[in-house]
Amino acid sequence: MNIGFDAKRAYHNQTGLGHYSRTLIRSLATGFPQHQYFLFNPKPSSLFFFDALTNVQEVQPHTFISKKLSSLWRSNLVKSDLKRLKIDLYHGLSHEIPVDIKRTGIKSVVTMHDLIHERYPEQYKAIDRKIYTKKFRYACEHADRIIAISEQTKSDLIAFYQTPADKIDVCYQSCNPAFGETHSTDFKERIRQHYQLPEHYFLYVGSIIERKNLLNLCKAILLMGNENPLPLVVIGNGGDYKQKVKDFVTLNKLDDKIIFLSDTKTAKYSPGFQSAEDFPAIYQMATAMIYPSVFEGFGIPVLEALWSRIPVITSNVSCLPEAGGEGAFYVDPTSPEEIATQMKRILNDPAFAAQQVEKGWQHAQRFTNNATAAKVMEVYNKLF
Repeated sequence: MNIGFDAKRAYHNQTGLGHYSRTLIRSLATGFPQHQYFLFNPKPSSLFFFDALTNVQEVQPHTFISKKLSSLWRSNLVKSDLKRLKIDLYHGLSHEIPVDIKRTGIKSVVTMHDLIHERYPEQYKAIDRKIYTKKFRYACEHADRIIAISEQTKSDLIAFYQTPADKIDVCYQSCNPAFGETHSTDFKERIRQHYQLPEHYFLYVGSIIERKNLLNLCKAILLMGNENPLPLVVIGNGGDYKQKVKDFVTLNKLDDKIIFLSDTKTAKYSPGFQSAEDFPAIYQMATAMIYPSVFEGFGIPVLEALWSRIPVITSNVSCLPEAGGEGAFYVDPTSPEEIATQMKRILNDPAFAAQQVEKGWQHAQRFTNNATAAKVMEVYNKLF
């Protein structure tokens, strides 16, 4: 079978959608090598590559018009390349499929990660909400099958878009298997020195946007005062909300407690940081990872932390209990007090924290690359 993917985010995105795309493509290509995989990438990338996989081929626009109008190529004109390459199935990895792909006779699958713009419209520009809704609804109506990355997302598709439940398959995502590989003490120490990380620290990984709730985590650190000797290392970027968090940090004299690692010159110019190659070691050195998001489609940093065998504090809402299982420390994300309580529990009861880590590791085995790829391949096979 010739399987095509919308690979824009696989080649260009450094956050959740990119990690999902790259991990799934590699898992399918290695787990089901009898198929050929075509990655339709609208523009060249110097960030990510799939060169080691002999059954994976990158496809870029090749006509004058498609090169000049690469966004149009991705959303529409790509159909001519799909037919030229005799693609049997096309998978839109992030909410979209080409317009009128049904007319080509090519089967299509779309992965829906979340409908956060529908749940929290106030956090989006009006024009962005309209574009997202139009694209997402179109994909749900016209794709042959829909993959939801959690039960939460499946429920939202039914509630907001009235998508038939029997058209949706829940296929949990995995994470880069590098998070499950224990790095040597020497290697971790080199990473520590390279980024000038403290000896012990809490870790936050994610975009710095309102929904992901970094401000309440900073408030928890303020509440803890001297009861918390550890700084928080923050990996992620943002705009207005990030500035709001920074203003709070400065106002409350927390500058020595909150390290915005992504803002450092070392991180900005390190290929290992920009590609996330150094992240597993950074996770493994952390005392705990804290992810107090108000709402997620899945919450991949939670799974990355479980694989890294470190304690995880996350929210008791949305799909996050699906991701964290019995091993996570759960909090009400609107309560800095609860976040602070769980941080202190990890610091003061290492034996219990170790028990939770083991439970988390066992839970993470449900989300192996092989299991994820097999479930997705089941969806593909339903169409033939």
